[in-house]
Amino acid sequence: MIKNYFTIALRNLWRSKGFSFINILGLAIGIATCLLIVLYVLHELSYDRYNEKADQIVRVTFKGKLNGESLTVALAAAPVAKTLKNDFPEVLEATRLRHNNSPFISYEDKTFKEKSLAYVDSNFFQVFSIPFLKGDPKTALIAPKSLVLTLATARKYFGHEDPIGKVLLVGSQKEAYQVTGLIDKVPSNSHFHMDLFGSLSTLEEAKQNFWFGINFNTYLVLPKGYDYHQLEAKLPQVVNNYMGPDVQRFMGVSLEEMRKKGDEVGLFLQPLTDIHLRSDYAFELEPGGDIRYVYIFAAIAVFVLLIACINFMNLSTAGAAKRAKEVGIRKVLGSVQSQLVRQFLLESILMTLLALLLGIGLMKLSLPLFNRLTGKELDFAWWTNPAVLLGLLLFGLLVGIISGSYPAFFLSSFRPIAVLKGKLTVGRESLGLRSALVVFQFFISIALMVCTVTVYQQLQYMQSKKLGYDTSQVLVIHDSYALGSNEEVLKKQLQAHPQVVNASISGYVPVGDSYNNNNLFQPEDNPDRNVAMRQYGVDHDYVPTLGMEMALGRNFSQDFPTDSSAAIINEAAVQLLGWGKDPLNKRLITLVDEKGTKRAFNVIGVVKDFHFESLHQKIGPLVMFLGNNSGSLLVKTNTRDIAGFLSALKTKWNGFSPKGPFAYSFLDERRDAVYQAEKTIGQTLSVFAGLTIFIACLGLFGLATFTAQQRIKEIGIRKVLGAGVTNLVLLLSGDFLKLVGIAFVIATPVAWWAMSQWLEDFAYRISIGWWVFAIAGLAALLIALFTVSYQAIKAALTNPVKNLRTE
Repeated sequence: MIKNYFTIALRNLWRSKGFSFINILGLAIGIATCLLIVLYVLHELSYDRYNEKADQIVRVTFKGKLNGESLTVALAAAPVAKTLKNDFPEVLEATRLRHNNSPFISYEDKTFKEKSLAYVDSNFFQVFSIPFLKGDPKTALIAPKSLVLTLATARKYFGHEDPIGKVLLVGSQKEAYQVTGLIDKVPSNSHFHMDLFGSLSTLEEAKQNFWFGINFNTYLVLPKGYDYHQLEAKLPQVVNNYMGPDVQRFMGVSLEEMRKKGDEVGLFLQPLTDIHLRSDYAFELEPGGDIRYVYIFAAIAVFVLLIACINFMNLSTAGAAKRAKEVGIRKVLGSVQSQLVRQFLLESILMTLLALLLGIGLMKLSLPLFNRLTGKELDFAWWTNPAVLLGLLLFGLLVGIISGSYPAFFLSSFRPIAVLKGKLTVGRESLGLRSALVVFQFFISIALMVCTVTVYQQLQYMQSKKLGYDTSQVLVIHDSYALGSNEEVLKKQLQAHPQVVNASISGYVPVGDSYNNNNLFQPEDNPDRNVAMRQYGVDHDYVPTLGMEMALGRNFSQDFPTDSSAAIINEAAVQLLGWGKDPLNKRLITLVDEKGTKRAFNVIGVVKDFHFESLHQKIGPLVMFLGNNSGSLLVKTNTRDIAGFLSALKTKWNGFSPKGPFAYSFLDERRDAVYQAEKTIGQTLSVFAGLTIFIACLGLFGLATFTAQQRIKEIGIRKVLGAGVTNLVLLLSGDFLKLVGIAFVIATPVAWWAMSQWLEDFAYRISIGWWVFAIAGLAALLIALFTVSYQAIKAALTNPVKNLRTE
């Protein structure tokens, strides 16, 4: 019997090759899309779970509130780890990581700029499960100036030589560090990716007992099954005992007085596995993901698979009329409904398994493109795992049963007498169900179109919004400090160059990777008011080079020697300092070291607010000083021959015999990179929206085919009575366009709500215009009309005699 089922199933598939191909292709695309998204979602959810103690590790973070402004920082002070380990027995281990400011590292004649060097405590590799290829993880970083390298980094410096015991020269001072350990690499699903780990005992700041030097990523290991909230509830006492004295010394008020004003400082805990997807802290080691996008993509995977299954049902039932007489004859010859159900379910499962194989093939082919699109390194290597293969097989069977259940019961329920007389009828319930499925498909399609257009609009807005400074043709020469005393010489030479408008030296670039430095400031006329401000070290030419505008006062000038103790603040700082419209010549007080040394700066100008962070954040307070600015050379050019200019600049750079290689970027490219995550989301949504619409159109095509077959005699009668092709096309298309209209009405409020929630994450955002919904609705109508028209025109052009000859 089973063999007979297979024979008939294959015969029917071959007899309707085109129809079967469309059906299998639609389901295969749905399965491939679903598998790709599942890979992405599983990868996002797997971050940091490679650690053996992943469910025991928490990160200590700092949160504060000053003058109504919240501070959330992914860092803690140097003594926090040791203090918590000593004071609380539930803290089994405590370890720290201090990210370094990308030094040059040399070996013999090789010099590289290393952006992924971090200093860590000696027990770091006992907390994080990163296996060693060589060396002892327990002792490798005990001695100062020790280094653990990844295999790729070791090969870069030493080739295939054994790196253990080799010496690398680090930083501008060329300090000798000895390689004591070798690891393969940090897993891709980690919230940090370092290639070099130095011993934290090397740094003097790691030994300081200063509770406001918030520079260290701090991790704790807690007992298995322990609720970290219990330890978190004890942290306010730690703040009172240890941070309180520094608050008094640093801010001039007691912790109690500070809290009475509504201000606050505190330590909090965050599970390790929450860092990648559920962290909104400043100064993260790397940009994280967003759990909301995981939910969105997971929902899209479910919807796409549902739509593909719906299409399968619609296309299968659309071909029902062709097999109606087969069913009638089978029933007359003694077949019972259960046998027919098994026959049609087997056909459905067979088609689903074929679609599954094709879907896996499509997924494998498109995976490299998907990786480029999402910036991931996903792979399907685990397909060789027997458990995974079994899971995919069960997945195919389940989808086959779900997808084929309705067609199986629908086909097997035909009444043989009615069928054999050519009077096949379909109840209102089945038509209503298929109509509801079409509404669901286009509801998803329209919602995705609205989301895609909105994301694109927001990206365009961010890229075109005036930032308060000029990004056009501004060249950033990295690590100009490597020139030493020649840094200023090169700047002067560039300022005299006919292709250069201006040049400035500063490590503080308002977009992209840059030095970051926050500090507390007090207005001299109101010492009880503390404002956390971003501070920039700049030179006299910084403001004009970047095309910033002064709102009040003046820029730094060589004509005023007293400007060494002067400051320029932005408009946001004026507001928070409470200086109203008269901030000039007022003084700012700040601590300059952990000993409590204070320094006063006279405000000589107010620069108009500019975006030194992404448009996700409101513009915060900023202060600029002269000095401590070495790091990058900013060059405003006016040349069209940028390649020739860069070549000449590189030659000039090398002529100074610098301690590092020539490297550069452009300010507008750095700005675009800040919004790469949003670009990725927009592009991915566009792809999925296109696939969803394509699959929905296949379903609509199937339903149009089914409807045309059901009304074939009606069409013939109407043609005999004088109906034209246009009338018949409108007749058959009208019902479908009504369904798309219903889908539009449902999708509009849902899409508006979803996009409003997404835009809330941006401090500066667009308003969703009515035309976005109009375009999405019109596009859906045109797509539906185009899809249905083919079947409608085909039915309308059929000779009516052929359709009516059985009457």
